[in-house]
Amino acid sequence: MTNSEHTSTRFDNELAAVRDGVMQMGYLVREQFRLAIESLKNGDLTLIGQVMEMGYQVNKLEVEVDWKCNLILAQRQPEAVDLRTVLTILKITTDLERIGDQAELIARRAEMLLQQGTLTLPRSVEINHCAALAFGMADNAMDAFSQSNVNIAIGVIRQDKKVNEQYHFITRNLISHMLEDPRSISTALDFLFVAKAIERIGDHAKNISEYVIFMVKGQDVRHISVEEMERKAL
Repeated sequence: MTNSEHTSTRFDNELAAVRDGVMQMGYLVREQFRLAIESLKNGDLTLIGQVMEMGYQVNKLEVEVDWKCNLILAQRQPEAVDLRTVLTILKITTDLERIGDQAELIARRAEMLLQQGTLTLPRSVEINHCAALAFGMADNAMDAFSQSNVNIAIGVIRQDKKVNEQYHFITRNLISHMLEDPRSISTALDFLFVAKAIERIGDHAKNISEYVIFMVKGQDVRHISVEEMERKAL
């Protein structure tokens, strides 16, 4: 093996290692989200503790992956798709860490509601549905990254509209409930925070998908319509 081939192999291994780190982060934050929603439905304090513990692992991985990416940039000076991949990973780790933060927020609200004995509220089923939509977005965003698949990424971006619509539907119903029964205001506000956290998770999944399109196609598709995005990316 020539020195050039040896260097190329080492670089490929380093890039594979940071990609694996991103996938591990993606798994952890999706588990945080799943367990947070489960704790909200079932009032299980042990699940809340697991969400918080995973948060430490996510933060540690973010630091490790970012450090490795910076080393690659400094030592390997990658170009073209390799450079875009490293830059994409640096962005994705930030959004993944923020998904974890939103999952922790949901878990903390679940704990507060449990302590107050007010985990049930009319329209909470829509929160579960909204959470399922956002979880699907996060799941597919990571699939898009692992497969470098632009079609999956665009599908995630399209799904964001449904999550936003569901969030606004929940908000309207919770406000109506507060107006009808002022005693429910405190509980309804907690559920509003939960709904907003879910909507933000959908936003982060959308961001990740936009980064994937940049990684694969070299096209910056932020802040444009889905139709224009498809013209650029496909």
